[in-house]
Amino acid sequence: QVQLVESGGGLVQAGGSLRLSCAASGRTISTYAMAWFRQAPGKERELVAAISWSGGNTNYANSVKGRFTISRDNAKNTVYLQMNGLKPEDTAVYYCAAPERDYGLLSEYEYWGQGTQVTVSS
Repeated sequence: QVQLVESGGGLVQAGGSLRLSCAASGRTISTYAMAWFRQAPGKERELVAAISWSGGNTNYANSVKGRFTISRDNAKNTVYLQMNGLKPEDTAVYYCAAPERDYGLLSEYEYWGQGTQVTVSS
């Protein structure tokens, strides 16, 4: 199994930036796709961004394209989400996720972190 711990959330004004980190332990993530999801109050959890094991392929929700960047450092067993141009509608709990098996950007995610709150004020 893999344990995931997110950090970097907080309160920021609209237009600001945050960088989320997801540190993995218990298993290397270097051969697995990874993803960030978010869940706002009263809404379903949604995929924000995903990245292949090599970092060569990425996928983003339309709502964050051009503003968010997912990246990874396999040597550090860590995945990042750089969020720029934040909007109030980006307010949510952000979760890091890992799959049991790697199917690239089509992976299903079975392992989840505890989440980190991102709040964007207008």
